[in-house]
Amino acid sequence: MSKPNVSAFDGSKHYVLDDELASIVNITMALEMPLLLKGEPGTGKTMLAHAIASRLKMPLIVLNVKSSMKLIEALYQYDTLTRLNDSRFGDSGRDISNIEAYIRMGKIGQAFSAEQRTVLLIDEIDKADTDFQDDMLDVLDQMQFDIIEIDKTITAKHRPVIIITSNSKKNLSDPFLGRCNFHHIAFPEPDMIQKIIQVHFPDIDTILMEQTVNIFYELRQLEGIEKRPATRELINWIRALRMDPDFNPKKLSKNDIPYLGVLFKKSEDYLRASQN
Repeated sequence: MSKPNVSAFDGSKHYVLDDELASIVNITMALEMPLLLKGEPGTGKTMLAHAIASRLKMPLIVLNVKSSMKLIEALYQYDTLTRLNDSRFGDSGRDISNIEAYIRMGKIGQAFSAEQRTVLLIDEIDKADTDFQDDMLDVLDQMQFDIIEIDKTITAKHRPVIIITSNSKKNLSDPFLGRCNFHHIAFPEPDMIQKIIQVHFPDIDTILMEQTVNIFYELRQLEGIEKRPATRELINWIRALRMDPDFNPKKLSKNDIPYLGVLFKKSEDYLRASQN
């Protein structure tokens, strides 16, 4: 496994981050440790991995964790069905005695086998059970795993940049937490939100930005809201308003909010917001 060449990450064209987050990303890459990110949905946990890959020109490999997932699925799959069909029909041209031809790398296996350093995003790790979490970190610590069907050890050619996200639906084990660096991405303050908006809409009207940001934060403070609108909803809401030829930002108010369904995706939240 080659030693990584660490380049500094300071954000990207479409991702604005504060100094604290930039620091933890860079020290994590230098220490060659996984970075565990928590924060409410819409704070940019997943998009950070995309931004790192884009900025540092690395391929991005995404492992979307599911509750039923077994670790071996993330490492490799042995395609027994295809091998069985080949043995029955014999028209594939493959040598069925060569089991390795029927091994398909999972997302972690792909990151280990890649010819260049990658960013490996392990998204929503809290969906998996504790055994999956701890066994996965064993593999990531050792940077290798065994394919038992062919008695072969796969060792990472390059240590990937590992970003792990959690929505805190389940507690993560202490051993898991102890082997990661950690950062909680707090919901952005209004001044940071305005910087994010300007990245997406460089020519945005000042009145429109001020009005939408003020109303957005007021809506987030409504009592009883189950899923508060996040940054992505705000961006999509502004996009919808800008596409409406009859919209006048000077007339925008909390009592008359167009396209409320872009901000609120649950019926109860929508009704509560529309009645305030």
